[in-house]
Amino acid sequence: MIPVLQVVTPGFHTTIQDEGRRGFQHVGVPVSGALDRNGYRLANALVGNSLGASCLEIMGSGPALEVVAGSVRIALMGMGGGLEIDGRTDPPVRPGRTVRIRKGETVRVRLGGEAFCSYLAIEGGFDVPLCLGSRSTYTRAGFGGVSGRALRAGDTLHGYADDVAARDEVTFGEARDLCLDQPIRVVLGPQQEYFTEAAIQDFLRGTYAITPASDRMGFRLAGPALEHKGDYNIVSDGIVTGSIQVPGSRLPIILMADAQTTGGYPKIATVISADLPRLGVRGAGRAVRFQNVSREDAEKIGRAEHQRLLNVIRDIRTLSDTGGISLETLYSQNLIDGVVDANI
Repeated sequence: MIPVLQVVTPGFHTTIQDEGRRGFQHVGVPVSGALDRNGYRLANALVGNSLGASCLEIMGSGPALEVVAGSVRIALMGMGGGLEIDGRTDPPVRPGRTVRIRKGETVRVRLGGEAFCSYLAIEGGFDVPLCLGSRSTYTRAGFGGVSGRALRAGDTLHGYADDVAARDEVTFGEARDLCLDQPIRVVLGPQQEYFTEAAIQDFLRGTYAITPASDRMGFRLAGPALEHKGDYNIVSDGIVTGSIQVPGSRLPIILMADAQTTGGYPKIATVISADLPRLGVRGAGRAVRFQNVSREDAEKIGRAEHQRLLNVIRDIRTLSDTGGISLETLYSQNLIDGVVDANI
């Protein structure tokens, strides 16, 4: 394990996440992993990692990290904000592009207000021990990531290289659209028969807001109350990421990456896999509307979304090939060719 970054300040909630740990739900272990799997995968792609390498998932406020390796290449995926590097006069490095920082430099992650979670990847990925086949942090049980918890000041983060090669930095061909105004697509069920027809129509026609009482386990929604036909308790059965339970409060709860593996409330619908990243980036106060699709359409949408993501990754290009002016590049060059007397 090679030390690469030292945590100066940890931010509000910063954890190591990857694709999650699958195959253990039958013994009560949640999948965990990145809330916004697309942002997580794109951050990895920028720095040349496999799409399943471990990243930092950042929520609320960003950390400050000092480089203790010879150099490290990093990329931030989010909306707004950027990477400020102490001692450099360059403007902040915007999300969606790479930058190489050197030993002794401190990078401060500034978050914009658009995305609930952002992802910081380093070239090679973070080296933390595997736990049940994954490096993802599950804080409720205290395993995975860095000692099963969010980062703290003084933590040392390890990687796989003490130095990275100088090369052209890269970015995406176009800015990412978080689709914050688009409906979240769902497949009704598996217990929609527990709800009145009016409740199902209210669910599909209404607008909800994500409440502050939301976290990686579940997003609680405020909006139209949904009437059960009878009892709101069922025999506990399996939960998947995206299950939408409706307890006795009659308000939906969307179960997210750290959700429990079984539940005893009826589930009116399930978010399709392609839209889980669109949902994961929406924080408290964000509006959520739902659109019903068939299971067959959900599968087609999933395949199309996977291909779209691959196309975005294939379109990664060097900053010099983006066709625009890179202020970072300009500021790093000596563009003064002489001195001019303004009075002449």
